[in-house]
Amino acid sequence: MTVKISNKIVGYRVKKADPDATQAQAAPQPEVKPVQMNEHIERPDFLLGTTYKIKPPIGEHAMYITINDILLNEDTDHESRQPYEVFINSKSMEHFQWVIALTRVISAVFRKGGDVTFLVEELRSVYDPNGGYFKKGGVFMPSLVAEIGAVIEKHLKAIGLLESEEMSETTKRILAEKRAEFEASHTTATNDEKASDYPANATMCGKCSTKAVIVMDGCATCLSCGDSKCG
Repeated sequence: MTVKISNKIVGYRVKKADPDATQAQAAPQPEVKPVQMNEHIERPDFLLGTTYKIKPPIGEHAMYITINDILLNEDTDHESRQPYEVFINSKSMEHFQWVIALTRVISAVFRKGGDVTFLVEELRSVYDPNGGYFKKGGVFMPSLVAEIGAVIEKHLKAIGLLESEEMSETTKRILAEKRAEFEASHTTATNDEKASDYPANATMCGKCSTKAVIVMDGCATCLSCGDSKCG
């Protein structure tokens, strides 16, 4: 905008710039980047830990799997909980050597950072040449390593690194009705020692590996995950 000066100029003064304001304007605030998990992060004195107990029928003693997590970017918008190390303890010394090796490899992968969820699929795809087993609840495990992978999967879901597939309340209600109807029409007793949460005549589901598939009205329905096939 042009300003017309009608009066005679009799003097002038140069205003000096404020050095503090100029410096603050010239130096932009550095962007705070969130700390990502990597192998150079030193182990802190305190870690959050969770212990899981498994009792495979192929062994005499139970196994205790402890997974310790590190908390990154605490008290910020980028706070996250990442697995840092794993330990497996048992009174049984039968699997001691390979269990120690497995925990060290898994812990190294955890500390490396990045997407560690691939471990679940790799471990759960290990099959015992002598055959797998059904654990309590009727879930089939192809090997002991696969059950360790299942525990890691459960832990990653608990800390939010894996999404948990939850069935809707409507689906749960329909499955409960189907189960009650099936059990009412099949009253055959069983003395099977392998405890199951599903009907004794149920077969194994190809999707969730649980012995929970029943056939009603020409449709095979899994009472565990809801998978259904008709015809």
